[in-house]
Formats: sequence, C-alpha cells, structure tokens
Amino acid sequence: MTEPKLRHGSDRRDAAPPAKPTILDQMGGIAGFVYSTVPVIVFVTANALLPLPAAIGVAVATGLALFIFRLARGERFFSAVGSLLGVALATGIVAWTGSARDFFVIGIWASLAGFVLTLASVLVRRPLTGVVWNLMHGGTHPWRRNSAVRLAHDVATLFAALVLGSRFAIQQFLYLEDSSTGLGIARIVMGTPLTVLAALVVVWAFRRSTKVLVRHRPERAGKA
Repeated sequence: MTEPKLRHGSDRRDAAPPAKPTILDQMGGIAGFVYSTVPVIVFVTANALLPLPAAIGVAVATGLALFIFRLARGERFFSAVGSLLGVALATGIVAWTGSARDFFVIGIWASLAGFVLTLASVLVRRPLTGVVWNLMHGGTHPWRRNSAVRLAHDVATLFAALVLGSRFAIQQFLYLEDSSTGLGIARIVMGTPLTVLAALVVVWAFRRSTKVLVRHRPERAGKA
C-alpha cells in the first residue's frame, strides 16, 4: 500500500491556513446591514397604520425576532445583538419624547460624530483607516511614510467622511421637517448600500497596505 500523501512536505504546504475574517465579516457581513434596515421598515410602516405605542412594540418585537433568528443561524452574539440594542435605544427615545421622528436621532448624530472624526483625522495627516489598519497589524508599520499607502487611506477615510456627512445633512433636514416617512426612506437608501460601498473602499485600502508593507517587506529588506 502507498503511504498517505499527507506525509510529504509539499502536501502539507498545500493546506492553506483558515482565512481571517474581514472587517465586513466581523460587522455581520452584507446580511447584517440588511437585517438592520428591517426594524426601520417595520417601524415606519407600523407608525403609519397604528398608534405610536403599538408601532414601538412591533419594532421591538421585530428586533428581538431577528436577534433570535441570527443566533439560530450561528452568527456571533455581538454581531446579532447590535441591531437589537439599536432598536431598543431608538424606541426608548421615542417612548420618552413621544415623537416618531426621534427613532432616527441616534443615527443622525452618530453620522455627524463620524463625519467630524474621519475628516479631522485626514486634516491632521493621520487618516483613521490607516490608524486602524496599523493597530490591527501590531502598530509597528511606518505606513504614513509610504506615499501609496497614505494616499489609499486618505481616499478611504475621505470616502467614509463623505458618506457620513451626506447622511447627516439629508437626515437632519428631514428631521427638522418632521418627516418620519422621509427619514425612514433616507435611512434605507443611504444605509446598507452606502455602508457596503464604503466598506469595500476601506477593504481596498487595507489590502493595498498589506501588500506594500507586510507581504513585500522581507523582499525589500533583502535588497537593502
């Protein structure tokens, strides 16, 4: 009988290590963003047909059902519970103020805070995505001294700032107009699609940084 091929070193090298989860995966993937829009649709629809307390109850029940469903599918607890906590906080504010438009107030001000943070990080020449990438790779890479890497993170961080800033501007206008339906539509249209697009730009910047500073580093050191 022949020996199992697993004894040969070349075959052992063929076994690829398990891939690390991407940022998008850790956030629940594209499905996670889609799940986060379901309670918004339910709340806006229920608020148009039912009294406000009933709409709050329906939204919370929907968030809880999604949380249980995602756990049953084997998703990580922290990925699944995030949307439930968001619904609970949003409906809690609505119950306190008695205004349906306040369902969106956390997201509006979170967008403003994110816009200020991302834009400021570029202005001080430390784009946020680059800082995060460096921390994820041990915090020792001279990423700011590499023009290609810096440019990639400037682009990724500015794109994130553009998304966050446009969300705040449009939703704040609709908030002042007291348009709960308009806020719901804006949240859906400017939520998952733009978030996924921004995440893809960030992933591109991360991969570019890894290619330049991590995978090619031993080769450059040998030429020095």
